[in-house]
Amino acid sequence: MNYDQIMQLALERGFYFPSCEIYADAQAGFWEYGPSGVSLKNKFVELWRREFVRRDRMMEIDGSQIMSEAVFVASGHLSSFADPIIGCQKCKSIFRADKLITEITSIVVPESADLTEFDKVILEKNIVCPKCKGTFEKAHKFNMMFKVGIGPESEPAYLRPETCQSIFVDFPRLFKTMRGKLPIGIAQIGKSFRNEISPRQSLLRLREFYQAEIEVFCNPNKLDNLEKFSEVENTEIRIMVEDDIKTMTCKQALDAGILPNKLVAYYLGLLIEFYQKTGIDVTKSRFRKLGDKEKAFYASVAFDFEVETTTGWLELVACNYRSDYDLTSHANKSKEKFEVLDDEIKVLPHVFELSMGIDRSLYTILEHSFRDDKENDRVVLSLKPYLAPIHVGILSLVKKDGLAEKAEEVFFKIRTKYDAFLDHSGAIGRRYRRLDEVGAPLAVTVDHQTLQDDTITVRIRDSMSQERIKISDLDAYIVKAITYP
Repeated sequence: MNYDQIMQLALERGFYFPSCEIYADAQAGFWEYGPSGVSLKNKFVELWRREFVRRDRMMEIDGSQIMSEAVFVASGHLSSFADPIIGCQKCKSIFRADKLITEITSIVVPESADLTEFDKVILEKNIVCPKCKGTFEKAHKFNMMFKVGIGPESEPAYLRPETCQSIFVDFPRLFKTMRGKLPIGIAQIGKSFRNEISPRQSLLRLREFYQAEIEVFCNPNKLDNLEKFSEVENTEIRIMVEDDIKTMTCKQALDAGILPNKLVAYYLGLLIEFYQKTGIDVTKSRFRKLGDKEKAFYASVAFDFEVETTTGWLELVACNYRSDYDLTSHANKSKEKFEVLDDEIKVLPHVFELSMGIDRSLYTILEHSFRDDKENDRVVLSLKPYLAPIHVGILSLVKKDGLAEKAEEVFFKIRTKYDAFLDHSGAIGRRYRRLDEVGAPLAVTVDHQTLQDDTITVRIRDSMSQERIKISDLDAYIVKAITYP
């Protein structure tokens, strides 16, 4: 199994595909979800809401994708949200400096390093343009914000590069009107936009992408006063310690000083429990603490949640302790007050963030669920049943003798409760294979016996075993098969 196989499956089974692909001028970094992808994404989001938002009684908002220039002056994005790039003097091709250096030499230079460090490595390693062998100009910064003009005067504004800024600017209103109490989480799901220099590998690096972000507002003097930490204290996480991955419980990591406080440890524990339920193999995961030159400019402490894929270690979630950076910045720029009362004491909250890449997470779920079952000559997407784009396929053994009509009758009974797919076309074996490839956990076959006793055959995706049940029992059977853990 490799990236190309996942890409082929995604295209053939309607998970995702390039935007505007019929046109030669279609820009890279924009992808569209097909019917299977939308269904998988919606179920993933619902699982996220269940495991984070509803569990911790968080607030969820839906903010604007276009925000005023002042927001990003205050946030620091207009001055600091930039990637290092280098341009070829000969063919004028542009490359992201840190990525090109790593690809050619395996040397890792953090993207936030001084520009002179990139120039030094390029010179010492004699790195030339991979397209024409030309020499490079000096490295410089490229701001990734998408600028837009509003109204006839084209007043400057920007597409948001992350969903969290609306959470920060809305915080005073939300805390007051929703009767908030620290610590409190505010969540948002939506699209963000970054003018990536070299988007690549479908969902792994995009210019328009989905994020699920949670900002936990907390009293910085009470980060270890968290009773609910006991819910995850025995949850095992894999964390980088001195270049080695150690498996330990959240409590052990906290006691060893590897994690800074109970609040951070609690949310890292929740995160690993969530990804276990998505079907991602968490034995191939790690939390990696970022060094000073790797952290985002707003973070004082940062851990990346990374998962190993065939493309390498892939960051799925950025876990940033943003301290009071954002609220202080917006308070100074807007002149509004962001302090709140906590136990009758006025405090400016600090923020801990879980910034999840939905697209990358979905790719990883597909890769970790992919099975090439050569013994049975089939490809299987062993998705968790509650995430499967199709819950159950309804098939007629043949299209004649009234079987098609009976299959349609079964389909109409369940179509509004489950994601069901009705299929009469082709050999029954091939129809099973199509359902396997899209990850449907169940396939129901209507045959001649059905007409005699109202029973049907249910086929289980992973084992290929079959069971005969009554049509009247199908509803309960599906519920049991696709219920959340």
